[in-house]
Amino acid sequence: MSEKRMSEDEVAQFCLNLPGAREDYKWGGIRVFSVAGNKMFAVLDLGGAGLSFKVADELFLGYCDRPGVRPAPYLARAKWISMLPPYPMGREELCDLLRRSHQLVVQRLPKRTQLGLLLD
Repeated sequence: MSEKRMSEDEVAQFCLNLPGAREDYKWGGIRVFSVAGNKMFAVLDLGGAGLSFKVADELFLGYCDRPGVRPAPYLARAKWISMLPPYPMGREELCDLLRRSHQLVVQRLPKRTQLGLLLD
């Protein structure tokens, strides 16, 4: 029994519901989700090239070993992973990873900027 997969629109809506998140279109039609102005935590390519987001350094290689997940082009050095739709993980796991990506970025912001953006 497989868990329902998220659509690109569901991923976008989830990202926008995270504290302080905003969406921009950059680089010829790529949806970029960021916090605190310009600190990216997820990228969704409208051309079907997939979803990319940051993971914890210690989990990066483990995720890259999973089927359907690969290092994100241009961002792998910063420990970002990428996957094509249909995403190779269920809704709960993907939401958790997107939430963690958001929080990894927030934790690198100045303390005063973090206020209101940190989740429990």
